[in-house]
Amino acid sequence: MIYEYKVIPAPTRGQKAKGIKGPDGRFANALEIEMNRLGADGWEYLRADTLPNEERSGLTGSSTSYRSVLVFRRTKAGDVAVFQPETLEAPKVAELPAPEAKPVAPATKAEPEDTTAPEVALVLEDGDKTGASAEKDPDESESVDDVNVALKKRVETLEQSK
Repeated sequence: MIYEYKVIPAPTRGQKAKGIKGPDGRFANALEIEMNRLGADGWEYLRADTLPNEERSGLTGSSTSYRSVLVFRRTKAGDVAVFQPETLEAPKVAELPAPEAKPVAPATKAEPEDTTAPEVALVLEDGDKTGASAEKDPDESESVDDVNVALKKRVETLEQSK
């Protein structure tokens, strides 16, 4: 991940608020206010550091003082590592009722079994065919729900014709 950082000076004075007493509480309140302000903008608090700062004193001299800073970071906008795709639920498919078992008459003579699968074609009400023997337009796609509805209608018409 790629981060960007923000460094701000640590507060030097406390901030008064209702119910907060003493200098320690006011100082903690000032820190809390700064952290919440930056956190609302997406900055994550990382650490506090005390670093040396060399300053000029007088015409030719210099002195070193120490400054306390607060370090924040956040992921850089447009970082592809932050992208987290969602997994979608599988579509629900309606189940067809199980076909009723028909009594089978005993075979009179042994015939070789046909192992080839029969071609299945479903004729819809408007006359279109769907199934293994139907020719399909590659640009035309049917949804699972449309096929389930058509199969249910076909099962109903077969049961009524018995």
